[in-house]
Amino acid sequence: MTYKAEYIWIDGTEPTAKLRSKTKILADGAELPIWGFDGSSTNQAEGHASDRVLKPVADFADPIRGGANRLVLCEVFNIDGTPHESNTRAALRETAERYAAQEALFGIEQEYTFFEGSRPLGFPENGFPAPQGGYYCGVGADEIFGRPVVEKHLDNCLAAGLGISGINAEVMPGQWEFQVGPLSPLEVADHLWVARWLLYRTAEDFGISATLDPKPAKGDWNGAGAHTNFSTKKMRESYDAIIEAAEALGRDDKPLEHIKNYGVGVEARLTGAHETAPWNEYSYGVSNRGASVRIPWQVEVDQKGYIEDRRPNANVDPYVVTRLIVDTCGSALEKAGLV
Repeated sequence: MTYKAEYIWIDGTEPTAKLRSKTKILADGAELPIWGFDGSSTNQAEGHASDRVLKPVADFADPIRGGANRLVLCEVFNIDGTPHESNTRAALRETAERYAAQEALFGIEQEYTFFEGSRPLGFPENGFPAPQGGYYCGVGADEIFGRPVVEKHLDNCLAAGLGISGINAEVMPGQWEFQVGPLSPLEVADHLWVARWLLYRTAEDFGISATLDPKPAKGDWNGAGAHTNFSTKKMRESYDAIIEAAEALGRDDKPLEHIKNYGVGVEARLTGAHETAPWNEYSYGVSNRGASVRIPWQVEVDQKGYIEDRRPNANVDPYVVTRLIVDTCGSALEKAGLV
């Protein structure tokens, strides 16, 4: 007997990487081997030296095919055993290990937008739908579009064993969100990438597409982000650590370093309107969705908890955003003795 292993990886497309996958047939009980692929077709190699290597790093039940079949998330390596330059997971591994004693946890809120052809799902062929207001967490066929896909995607994520923690309709028609976490840095990023693959694959069966475009509809419509919630063990115990982490993200050149790596098109989304702070101004505040970083009101009441970085785009690489936050905050907390 055999089973199907769907090898999933992140390609080298710029400025925003894409997901790729292919199927390997394995004997029952067989270990997941490394596997090769044509990097010249994924923007990861040139034709004269095109071989690249897929190394399995996490696997999950395959809810699409069912049975004993697996979804296999891979890192991309060169044939000499070094991580490929597109392999952002490798850098996160090193940073996560360096600050492992701080026990960082993340929860990422992945917003996305369904499209039917060239229009966001729910937008009429001519003109525009009613203004924003009733769509967020709404109910009813006049305000909610794509729920069958969303529910199936949720079921698929749960069946796969992903750490998905919720879903909701978002502010624009056809726009939704799912949340992953709280999980460790590597886990949350791995689970988010596989959840994205399942989103695309699930929508495929319904004949619609999903996009992580940070500004899918121009004009007076909300963009799509990946709000990133973060804490360390000390932050879950001390409000001083909460403030230090929020301050650290705004020091020196850190705001610009983060913004440059928070997803292509961030300037179009972070305008100061639609529940965002301007991309070139750093701020933090309690219960403030117009700040770069929000401290939830309950965190101030409890004097411990987590912070929410509201700047990352929907199309951000979760390996990159978690690495940057762990590195920036972990270093500052260490220097401040808040570990």
